[in-house]
Amino acid sequence: MSQKRDEILSRMEAKFKAIDQDTDVHLEGLVWAKPITYWDYIQTEALLGLQIQRTTLPDEMVFIMYHQINELLFKMILWEADQVCTGENISAAFFSEKLMRISRYFDMLSSSFSIMQHGMEIEQYMKFRNTLTPASGFQSAQYRLIEFASTELINLIDYRFRATIDRNTPYEHAYNHLYWQAAGKDHSTGKKNTLITNFEKKYKNFFIDKMEEYNTTNLYTVYKKLPDAVKNDVGLINAMRHYDHTVNVRWVMAHYHAAEHYLESGGKKAEATGGSDWKKYMHPRYQRRIFFPDLWTEEELKNWGVDNLESIAKLSAPVKK
Repeated sequence: MSQKRDEILSRMEAKFKAIDQDTDVHLEGLVWAKPITYWDYIQTEALLGLQIQRTTLPDEMVFIMYHQINELLFKMILWEADQVCTGENISAAFFSEKLMRISRYFDMLSSSFSIMQHGMEIEQYMKFRNTLTPASGFQSAQYRLIEFASTELINLIDYRFRATIDRNTPYEHAYNHLYWQAAGKDHSTGKKNTLITNFEKKYKNFFIDKMEEYNTTNLYTVYKKLPDAVKNDVGLINAMRHYDHTVNVRWVMAHYHAAEHYLESGGKKAEATGGSDWKKYMHPRYQRRIFFPDLWTEEELKNWGVDNLESIAKLSAPVKK
């Protein structure tokens, strides 16, 4: 028996002894275990069986798969964010690496809207979308979790109500004034449309629990608690700014223009499938969604959400300390 094999067996014995297991039993199990295959590991057949159309229109399949890919990317983003949110002794390099991974996922999401914008026939979309009402991409629970994980709750409150809410505000009250409530709620009457009602029936209690969980562990709060030497790291600051702008301007505006392409095609205007006021809900200049406001200059905050490449490049420029 080789020295390397002896070392491996010794490590295995130490591993199983630590969890009060018999090494010989586990080795015997390996004799009968089937070799792993790509399709078993990835669960390819199960994954490819999840696309179920509601209509006979071919481009609906593009729409379904595109959104399922989005949800997988959202899961990857949360996986990376939670490593910072729950980590200890976070270094600038570790924090920056995770943020840049997340930003690359959102870069994929931003560029992928060309698939939505040019990958379906408008005529087909305008037909099959009627079978989706009152469902909407607005109802992505994972995206809401990404927001809770990214910033302090006050930065997700509808801009009109921020002055009335602080850390002592009950979570349910804060929840009822989140910026995205404007997409399906009449604040003058308090009435919510079916889009919001269905969403809350499924996720409201879960969201409130997550709001509380992330209240002290979100990326922005974690950053603020770092030692000054880490907090002032130029690479980390640039990574945070890049992430903030990528999510809250570039990705949002790519989504906005894709929606505009279909909902305002041919000079006509249509509502979103959930009946939301999608322009007010989505546009960053209206809601001013900013994860890390202290890392932007007064001028940058004033011009948040400007929709032209020159301004976007300016806002994304590195900070010099």
